[in-house]
Amino acid sequence: MTARFYYSPRSCALASHIVLEHVGADFEAIRVDFQANQQRSAEYLAINAKGRVPALVTERGVITETPAILLYLAQTYPRSGVAPLDDPFALAELQAVNSWFCSTVHVAHAHGSRGARWADDASALQAMKAKVAQNMTDCYDWIERELLRGPWMMGKNFSVADPYLFTLTLWLMQNGVELARFPRVADHHQRMLALPAVQKIAPLHNL
Repeated sequence: MTARFYYSPRSCALASHIVLEHVGADFEAIRVDFQANQQRSAEYLAINAKGRVPALVTERGVITETPAILLYLAQTYPRSGVAPLDDPFALAELQAVNSWFCSTVHVAHAHGSRGARWADDASALQAMKAKVAQNMTDCYDWIERELLRGPWMMGKNFSVADPYLFTLTLWLMQNGVELARFPRVADHHQRMLALPAVQKIAPLHNL
């Protein structure tokens, strides 16, 4: 079965899209038009009731949430080496990074454009938006100083954490934070841009 992958350009789905290409998966990429509110259509909600991307339709069912899709791909394509599947501790370290990306960095960014998920008061929404650049800077200070082992996220080997960091770094720049402030992250970003998988899907994500 050819998997169906639902994405929106430059969303968190980009990380999974890169890995799908990198591991050579058999899949069809289907764009969900957020501008047309397609993620709330009955057709898409039947696929992902959360009304968000990414969603990966497999022969066994639908997988949602970036960390879950990334781990699924790593386990489905073990020869790709995109996760240390034979080392429980190293795999847990990788999962900790991706979980933090999902629960903290993504949320820090979302406070700017998705504040209505957490508050209704106009002043609260504005306060959250005003805090985004600082929160993202704080996250990236830690990534630059502690998390990014180099040259790849987890060290010498490319892993599913790298497309995730790449995606978040695109958002960092959208939040008005200068990438040059983080030279190690900037080097990682350029390294990602040179990957064949990234170059192949770049037009789909306006990279």
